[in-house]
Amino acid sequence: MQDTIRTRFDYAEASNVLKKTLNLDGSPVAFKICKSAEDIPAGMTHITETIRHCQMVDMARKKGMIFYSTVENHACMGGSWALGLRELTQSLKTGEFYYKLGKFDSWPACKRTIDRVPHVESLTTHATLYAPLETTPFDPTLVLIITKPKSMLKLAQSCLYRLGGRINSNFSGIQSVCSDACAQVYLSGTPNFSLGCDGSRKYSGIEESEMVMGIPIEMVPEIVSSLSIVVGAAGSS
Repeated sequence: MQDTIRTRFDYAEASNVLKKTLNLDGSPVAFKICKSAEDIPAGMTHITETIRHCQMVDMARKKGMIFYSTVENHACMGGSWALGLRELTQSLKTGEFYYKLGKFDSWPACKRTIDRVPHVESLTTHATLYAPLETTPFDPTLVLIITKPKSMLKLAQSCLYRLGGRINSNFSGIQSVCSDACAQVYLSGTPNFSLGCDGSRKYSGIEESEMVMGIPIEMVPEIVSSLSIVVGAAGSS
């Protein structure tokens, strides 16, 4: 069965509002967790490189590329596990991997963190799809935005504009673009803000002055409609 969203909206128009209102450097990225080959649009390019998920996001964001990747294209074990393409490796499961990188004081500290990393059920993802939101040929699972903290502030205010409340972000300084901004958002159905991680900042062009956010596709229309109101409010800076 074709994996589509029933509530339709204009992706190009939404992208235009986000880009102009937030003064984005690049495009919002449409990302899809694809469960079967049948749900990949006909004619969509299968990437040939073996690189990281966060690099793939950057290719859509900065270069306007539209493509999909399967497990053999994913170079990062932790990232591909978080996205449901692989099972968790033994070195990650025990805490050894991040301990050897010097990220934690002990293996148990590593394991406590890995055990709480949001991740899609292993081996349930067939492919991951990427495109600029304005030209996406598929219905995304979520939209990724990478921008400066002030613009993130406006996105946070837009999330709360209708109902108010508080925002609870979930991150640990590792696996930011794959787990924090994709898996967490997919599983929870709520937006998530992340500070980025060493890997994504090293390999995917996320600047020191930028943060990462994932938005469930179902929430994009509400956030987009609230954004211009929030930015134009009397108390907005």
